[in-house]
Amino acid sequence: MDKIPSFNVNHLELLPGIYVSRKDHIGEYTLTTFDIRMTRPNFEPVLQTAEVHAMEHMGATFLRQHATYGDQVIYFGPMGCRTGFYLILKGDLTSDHIVGLINELFEYMANYNAPLPGACARDCGNYLDMNLPMAKYEARRFLNRIENIQPLQLNYPD
Repeated sequence: MDKIPSFNVNHLELLPGIYVSRKDHIGEYTLTTFDIRMTRPNFEPVLQTAEVHAMEHMGATFLRQHATYGDQVIYFGPMGCRTGFYLILKGDLTSDHIVGLINELFEYMANYNAPLPGACARDCGNYLDMNLPMAKYEARRFLNRIENIQPLQLNYPD
């Protein structure tokens, strides 16, 4: 069985950043999957599930209600390796297109001071496993890492 494209990315050279992971064409539509890489794979500790879960709830809510991008959001969720998130948007987009959106998203999460959306037994299958203070810390940490984002943080390494 051949490796899928995401397993062909050199994770030893990958830095925290915003990357186009893939583009899929469904009928007349293009879906762009973004790799929002928050930690350096295999060099830094992974994100813990409680903060990832809190970020998923905040992020999905923010993105789906975004004035400009809300109707383009297909999916926002964590990577299995816990080094970041995937964001799938409708449209043939580049990483440059969404730097502003990602900054808005992570500012929102870093400054969040309300009850987490969907954080109750009725709305979530694991509502007790959330850590808002650490989610805010990780969001701020990522913002600092992309403050002066460079091309090597927007394009996968060869």
